[in-house]
Amino acid sequence: MTVTEQLSALSAILARRDLHSLFQPIVSLPDRRILGYEALTRGPSNSALHSPLSLFAIARQAGRLSELELASRESACRRFSEQQLQGKLFMNISPESLLEPSHPPGRTLQLLQRYGIAPSQVVIELTEQTPTDDFALLYNALYHYRDMGFSIALDDLGAGYSSLRLWSELRPDYVKIDRHFIDGIHQDAVKREFVGSMLQMAKASRARVIAEGIELQEELAVLIEMGIELVQGYLLCRPQEQAPCDANALLPAIDPGTVMLNEEGSDLSALLNTSPAVVQTTPTANVLEAFRKQVNLNSLAVLDEQQQPIGIVHRHSLSDVLLQPFATEIYARKPISRLMSDDFLAVESSQSLQQVSRLITSRARQRIEEDFIIMQNGTYLGLGRVIDVLKLITELKIQQARYANPLTLLPGNVPIQQCLTRLLQQERESMICYVDIDSFKPFNDIYGYGRGDEVLLCLAQCLNDRIDPTRDFVGHIGGDDFLMVLGSEDWQKRLNMLLEDFQHQCRRFYRAEHLEAGCFIALNRQGQRQEFPLLSLSVGVVHLHAQACNTLDASQLAELASKAKHCAKDVSGTSVHVIDTAAVTFTSQATS
Repeated sequence: MTVTEQLSALSAILARRDLHSLFQPIVSLPDRRILGYEALTRGPSNSALHSPLSLFAIARQAGRLSELELASRESACRRFSEQQLQGKLFMNISPESLLEPSHPPGRTLQLLQRYGIAPSQVVIELTEQTPTDDFALLYNALYHYRDMGFSIALDDLGAGYSSLRLWSELRPDYVKIDRHFIDGIHQDAVKREFVGSMLQMAKASRARVIAEGIELQEELAVLIEMGIELVQGYLLCRPQEQAPCDANALLPAIDPGTVMLNEEGSDLSALLNTSPAVVQTTPTANVLEAFRKQVNLNSLAVLDEQQQPIGIVHRHSLSDVLLQPFATEIYARKPISRLMSDDFLAVESSQSLQQVSRLITSRARQRIEEDFIIMQNGTYLGLGRVIDVLKLITELKIQQARYANPLTLLPGNVPIQQCLTRLLQQERESMICYVDIDSFKPFNDIYGYGRGDEVLLCLAQCLNDRIDPTRDFVGHIGGDDFLMVLGSEDWQKRLNMLLEDFQHQCRRFYRAEHLEAGCFIALNRQGQRQEFPLLSLSVGVVHLHAQACNTLDASQLAELASKAKHCAKDVSGTSVHVIDTAAVTFTSQATS
C-alpha cells in the first residue's frame, strides 16, 4: 500500500470512526483483583492499517495524530461504558499530541460525562515515540488533567528517549516497565538489577509500578519475589474486545517447585490473626460497638457477598471521623462501606514473609500500627499486623547474618544444611553441585590472600549469575568450596557457562608471564617446587531424583556431593563428575 493509499485509508477510518477498542487487564497481585484495563486501538480488520503501529505512524505523518487519538478515546470510553467495567481505564496519549496547538481542550472530560465515567477512574498513559523537549508545556498540560481528577501513567519506562526525565519532571502516579526488562528476567541478573532500581525510584517518588509484557510463569515468579504488585501481559490475558472481570481466572498457579530453596520464613501462619470481619452493609454503629467491646481489636476487614475483601476499617481512622461534630449521628445508620478504606493491603497466605515485607515497605501510606488482610485464594482468612512482619524480618536478617560467610555474604553451612533438608522434604529433582577451585592454595601462596579473596568473590558472582533465583540456591561452605543447587532442566548449559565464565574472569588476576605460560610454579604440600596449572573448577554433581529423597538425609546428600567433588578433582583441569541417585552410576567428563 502506497503512502497515498494509506492516507486515503486513514481519512476513511476517521470519517467512519471505524476503530476497534480492545482491553487488556492490569492485575493487582496482592489482592488478586483487576485494577483496571488498558484500552488498545485497532484499525479495521481487513485494512492494512489494522496494526496500531501502522495506523498511528501514518496519522503522525499526516499531522492527524491528535484527531486519531481523540477518536480512539471516544471508542474506548464507549466500549468501557457498554461493558460496565469496574476499575480504572488506562488510555494512551502521546505527549506530542498534547503539545499540538490544535489539540482541543476539554474533549476527554466531555467524553467521560457522556458515558458516565468518573475522571478518578481514568489514567492518562503517556506513550513516548518521539523526543519531548518542552517539559514545561507538557507539565502544564498534564497538570490540567490532574486538576480534573485524572491519574497519570508513564509507559515503556526505560525505552523512550527521555523517560527518566519525564518521570522526574512529571511525577506520574504509575510507571510501566518496558517489556525489554521483563523478557527473560528470570535468567538475567542485570535485568533484575534494573527492575530493582526502578522499584527503588518508584518508592521514592510514590509511584506504583506496573510490569507489562509478561509471557512466562518464570518471569511472573521472579517479579512476585521482587515485590511487583501490578502486572500485565499475554500470560494473564491477551487484549480482548470483551474484557474479563475475574482476576483469579487470569492468574496462573505458581508451580510449588519454583519456591526458592534459600527462602526462610515463607509461612505466614505465624502472622495470621483469625479476626472477625463485617459485610459492607453493616451499620457503622455496629462496627463502633465491636471496637468498644474488644479493646485489642485494631481493624476490621470489610467483605462482599462472596467473602472477598473490598476494604478495611482501622480503629484510629474511624475514631478520627466520628470525633467530628454530629458525625456519630450522621453515620450511625449508614453502611460501613461509606467510611471504610479501599486503599488496603491484601496478601495471599501462600506469599512469603519477604514478599509481604516488600509490599509493606513499598506502600508510602501503610502505618506501622495498622493491619493488613490475609486471604486464601482470594477469600478472607484473617488479619496480620505490620509490626509483626517487621519483627520477624528483623529476626530473620539477624539469623541470616549470623550464618552467612563474612567474605562473600553467601549463606554458610547452617543455611546450606537447611536448604538440603527442604530439598528432600519437597522431593524435588535437582542437581547438587559441589564447586571447588583447582590450584587455589598455591595461587594464594604466590599472589597473597588479598588476591585470593578477589578470586573467591569473583566465583561467588559467577555462581549467582548462573542461577535461576526462582528455584536455585548458592552457598559458601568455606575457603574455596561452594555449593550450588540447580532445579532447572538446562542445568548442564548453566554449568558449562559457569566454567567458561570463571576461566575468562580469572584472567585479570594473573601476571602476564603466568598467563602466557598457562601455569605458575609454587611450593607443593611437601615443600617442593611444582608447576601448577592456572585456576580452574572441579564440580561434583549429585543428580537427585524424587524417588531417592525418602532414602537420604541432608548429611548423606552432602557426603555424596563431596564424594563427587573428590572424583572430579582426580581429573586434571576443569572437570565435572556426576553421581546419579537413580542409576547409582558414575559418569565423568573432562576438558583441559
